[in-house]
Amino acid sequence: MATSAPTLPKTLVSTLRKGAPSYIQFDSDHCTSIASYNIHKCVGTDGRFMPDRIAHVVGELNADIVALQEADERLGNRQGLLDLDALHKHTGLVPLHKPDNQLSHGWRGNLILAREGIVKNRAQVRLPGLEPRGAVIVDLELKGVTVRIIAAHFGLLRRSRSLQASTLVEAARSVIHPTILLGDLNEWRVGNRSSLLEFLPHFGPVHAILPSFPSRYPLLALDRILARPANMISSIEIHNSPLARVASDHLPIKAKLNLDTSVSSAG
Repeated sequence: MATSAPTLPKTLVSTLRKGAPSYIQFDSDHCTSIASYNIHKCVGTDGRFMPDRIAHVVGELNADIVALQEADERLGNRQGLLDLDALHKHTGLVPLHKPDNQLSHGWRGNLILAREGIVKNRAQVRLPGLEPRGAVIVDLELKGVTVRIIAAHFGLLRRSRSLQASTLVEAARSVIHPTILLGDLNEWRVGNRSSLLEFLPHFGPVHAILPSFPSRYPLLALDRILARPANMISSIEIHNSPLARVASDHLPIKAKLNLDTSVSSAG
């Protein structure tokens, strides 16, 4: 292990020299798929507010479960920014939780959608830090397997991110279900100063680096999908379509899940 974390310039130079990867394949098969997408309040890289573009990118993902970040206004009444009925017609996805604020789509902008499954439990978690951040937890029975899904949007300060990661590890510690943790974790560091190391040895693959930000020229792996057990994830990819490059400042990230592996490895 390196004795010091790489600086941002060195990380960027390394990425540029090697070429940013967009796909990582592991050894196992898959049964279902899950994606995460920071939709930047539906404002694209061209400065235009266009929720329909976001809906089309979500449709391109063709994922069974999708976690969205920044799905609500940040201030005021925190109104949701998508047409969820139209999104359902276009993708077959429906929200798995209903926020206390009837105008919002999610909790602190986090929204989990799924195509099928039975919701067994829901929870909202306030994440520590100077900024108002949170996570949504849903226990979903999918194809006979109950999976805990934790969707989060971490803060901009490293100290806050470390505390937030520790909070979510605790939220999953006593749970026997296989767990997926995903979202915009806002961490570009890949060395020993990375806040994502708080997830080890519980979640992985922490070192699967797939740049997703900024969408037009992705250099930083801010968006992540982690699992416990880690071998539940059979592949991870960045969705880098022409529409995705303009619809938001982040690209979506998508993983394939082997639920059979999760059953045999859980606990």
